[in-house]
Amino acid sequence: MTDLRALLRIASKAVDLATAVVGKTAVGTVTAKGDRDMVSDIDFAVEEKVREFLTRETPEIGFLGEENGGSGIEGPLTWALDPVDGTANLVNGLPLCAVSLGLIDNNESVLGVIDLPFLGQRFQAARGHGVHNGDIRIQASRASSLGEAIVSIGDYAVGEGANERNRERLAMTRILSERVLRVRMFGSAAIDLAWVASGKLDACIALSNHPWDMAAGTAIAREAGALVMDSKGEPHMLSSRATVAVAPGLREDILKVLADMTSATRPAA
Repeated sequence: MTDLRALLRIASKAVDLATAVVGKTAVGTVTAKGDRDMVSDIDFAVEEKVREFLTRETPEIGFLGEENGGSGIEGPLTWALDPVDGTANLVNGLPLCAVSLGLIDNNESVLGVIDLPFLGQRFQAARGHGVHNGDIRIQASRASSLGEAIVSIGDYAVGEGANERNRERLAMTRILSERVLRVRMFGSAAIDLAWVASGKLDACIALSNHPWDMAAGTAIAREAGALVMDSKGEPHMLSSRATVAVAPGLREDILKVLADMTSATRPAA
């Protein structure tokens, strides 16, 4: 049986190493990865440090990093790291970025550590062992009305096909703006999910699902009592098309937003 409590301690040590790199390393060279997408020297330095540590401490567990891909180790368990979630924020001096390390068991996230190095916040959870921000146990919002809800959304798409993909995102933004208290875009999926877990946000919606972006945050949000699902309301898996974390009392209202988004962007017959 996998000892998630022991693995959470290892993950936390790995993120300690990561945040130390973020704190002492200059942004350095910023390289384009594609249209309006970028990677910095900090991203590479963090990923190298964490990969090295986890390979030594847990050689039987695979590793997947955003920048340099997978380790090639076959097995049910895989670490998934986003060394800097919110690189565009970081390189422009905005403090909304995070180190995000999750553990995937087959197709499900079971453990996560998210550190916000410039805000002094750390969120961590393992399935069945509770969720904390620092030493404080946290829980998701109990909101039941969209009119009182703050909802964050993922970044608009960039790169090939961005205009087409943003038709859905823009429709969703418009619909939310008509129904919720406030719409927010922080530029970091890890922050979105961690703040849903702590009740700062009542829901977050991302029409994307990269494992390095979502593995940690979905485990943390679920352990805090949020519903974590896809755009159809099915339980979220790493193979899901979208990532939605929501206070349980808002489930049906958020699903209605997503259904209306789909209807608004469906080609005319």
